[in-house]
Amino acid sequence: MTPEDLPGLVNNDPVLRRWGRFLDADVMLAVGAEEWLLRLRNGAVEGVRRGPFLMPSWTLAIRIEPAAWRDFLSPEPPPGRHDLMALLRGRELRLEGNLHPFMSHLLWFKAALARLRGAHSESAA
Repeated sequence: MTPEDLPGLVNNDPVLRRWGRFLDADVMLAVGAEEWLLRLRNGAVEGVRRGPFLMPSWTLAIRIEPAAWRDFLSPEPPPGRHDLMALLRGRELRLEGNLHPFMSHLLWFKAALARLRGAHSESAA
């Protein structure tokens, strides 16, 4: 699955909507050279645009190494690649820009991106 699948995976989840009810940000998600711009409003993914972008405007950028992203999306990720904070600690994930939306809604970001893992494992079955 790709970040383009996030609206369908996140927006109908009442828990994620409650956790993100104050989350408003434009987030650049970059996996290697691939980029997606996520428009997050009140815990919902209002839009996803795939790059490349000429001059994108974003609040926060999340940049992940491609191999680490593949492992993160696997049904049973290896230690160190199972969690966003583990990827950050291992320097395979970088945060840029305003970190407040990410840190104040950390559970939302962890759960929302992990939804891609669940969808990825279901489609592989």
